[in-house]
Amino acid sequence: MRIKAVSGIVILAALLAGCSQYNDLERAGAGAAGGALIAGVTRGNVVTGAVIGAAAGALCDDVNVAICN
Repeated sequence: MRIKAVSGIVILAALLAGCSQYNDLERAGAGAAGGALIAGVTRGNVVTGAVIGAAAGALCDDVNVAICN
């Protein structure tokens, strides 16, 4: 179950990061919100979800994810 939650957080963070966010801070904020939301829905740790989501959002353009560029 944890793998599914983490995967969902990463996917949602990448999707949210592409929604007209222009810099790493904006993408991190969108990722954190998405990560916290998914963690809350899946009864995971919301803080951990937000941290993972923020990292994924901030770094998604650095690893050349098409939706983040």
